[in-house]
Amino acid sequence: MRNIKCISAIIGLALLSGCADRVNVDSHINSSPPIFPDYTDVTLPPNIAPLCFSMPDSCGVAQFRAIYRSGDEEIVVKDDDGQFAIGQSDWNNLKRASSKIRVTIQAKKGDKWIEYAPFNLYIAKDRIDQYIVYRLIEPGYETWNEMGIYQRNLEDYEQSAIITNKMTGYGCMNCHSFCKNSPEKMLFHMRSDYGGTYIVGENSIKKLNTKTPQTISALVYPSWHPSGNYVAFSVNNTKQMFHTTDRNRVEVFDNASDVVVYDVKKDEIVSSPLLMSDRAFETFPAFSPDGKTLYFCSADSLEIPAKYDKVKYSLCSISFDEKTRSFGNVVDTLYNAREGKSVSFPRVSPDGKYLMFTLSAYGNFSIWHKDADLYLVNLKNKQVSILSELNSKDTESYHSWSSNGRWVVFSSRRIDGLYTRPFIAYIDKNGKAHKPFLLPQKEKDYYTFLMKSYNIPEFTTGKVKVDQYVTSKIAKKDKGTDLKFSYK
Repeated sequence: MRNIKCISAIIGLALLSGCADRVNVDSHINSSPPIFPDYTDVTLPPNIAPLCFSMPDSCGVAQFRAIYRSGDEEIVVKDDDGQFAIGQSDWNNLKRASSKIRVTIQAKKGDKWIEYAPFNLYIAKDRIDQYIVYRLIEPGYETWNEMGIYQRNLEDYEQSAIITNKMTGYGCMNCHSFCKNSPEKMLFHMRSDYGGTYIVGENSIKKLNTKTPQTISALVYPSWHPSGNYVAFSVNNTKQMFHTTDRNRVEVFDNASDVVVYDVKKDEIVSSPLLMSDRAFETFPAFSPDGKTLYFCSADSLEIPAKYDKVKYSLCSISFDEKTRSFGNVVDTLYNAREGKSVSFPRVSPDGKYLMFTLSAYGNFSIWHKDADLYLVNLKNKQVSILSELNSKDTESYHSWSSNGRWVVFSSRRIDGLYTRPFIAYIDKNGKAHKPFLLPQKEKDYYTFLMKSYNIPEFTTGKVKVDQYVTSKIAKKDKGTDLKFSYK
């Protein structure tokens, strides 16, 4: 016998109550309901928090009903304002009952009930990493004040700060990165008065002074070697400008850039003439899961800023020997920008089968380019395909893989064109992407009132345990370790 519950929402609170489980529907609408966020027909991990959503157009509606059916389970959620929230225990029961949850929305206008076409929620077998880590910051064209690196438990709605700039003189902090999605091996950069790169281990925090006489800047855009013994970075002489009429509001470009590798144990930076050429801009390094290949983006060195919109980055790779810290003698090109668009943010799946990257018309800082879309390279046959299921009419940019390679999270401006929000999507074993869904929140209007962007979303397998006060103390009192440089 089907287990039926009715949930009645009163003044924003969902209360369990006995009720009739059926109404007489007077008319049907053959389209899916216009809910926000759009969770219709999405694929979800089995350990995701409940999806809360709303019906934005509630004018003239006396009551809404959402009927969830899964196996022998049926849950009815009632609300006067079109705000639907389901409890954790009921949500878990639905997910356990079957791999498909069918949702039907009903609305009462006057004395008549209408019913929208049902939609499905598909529950994948593959779990998702428990946490994502991201920076919250005002859009880049504004004068920001507060920012921080935060973590969110995907199994519930808990958000906590790893470090905020309130603790460090309100300077900039960015480029957090994790070794193999581990919360116990992390790094991030701090700028301004307490500038440095901070390596966070299980029981330690180390501050690095990463600018050397041989490199053009401090280290940015990190990618951990799977061994944890190396981190690839780029060094960039970066400038920013603002458009007055172009739909792309902000432009960030490099006057020069190189790729280097930091030796964690020896506090040395190594590189190769093939990664530090005056004839090219090299940036955005990414190690392969086996650590034997270093991917990066490379563009012909052109006059900047005069030819900023002519700079196009190819997707390249070079071999790396962990034991000798040496690089190969040949640079391979997987995607030639001379034949198309410009590559940024290459990220390799944990199984080494796929590489995801962003393509835009030009440049390397695609987070403000409205044409920026996500693409996938099959590393076995080198075939490049557009991820149409993930892309929108606005910006898709920063992205990362879960530790099992079945989920990706990326930032998108598709909601309002201004703020980046985190979207999650399932990537099956054949490399097929499924419809993405917006990170669930407990408050259904959370994104409406949030005036910050999600920046660099990264998966972690657990909670990052860093004492903000200890980090702040090290930042203020530790002079930092100077790095040495050598060619290989």
